[in-house]
Amino acid sequence: MTRNKNELRNYKTYELVEELKNREGVETHVAEPYKDVSVQVNGPAIVLVIID
Repeated sequence: MTRNKNELRNYKTYELVEELKNREGVETHVAEPYKDVSVQVNGPAIVLVIID
């Protein structure tokens, strides 16, 4: 399946994040304002920090 990367550019960050949160294999940790959160992983893993 070929995807047009330009199509993804049309989405807002929060829209992409909401979609990813619903995918299998995605674990979500939320840090509320002024709260620290530690995340520990045993790879392989990709950790995204999204501040939006």
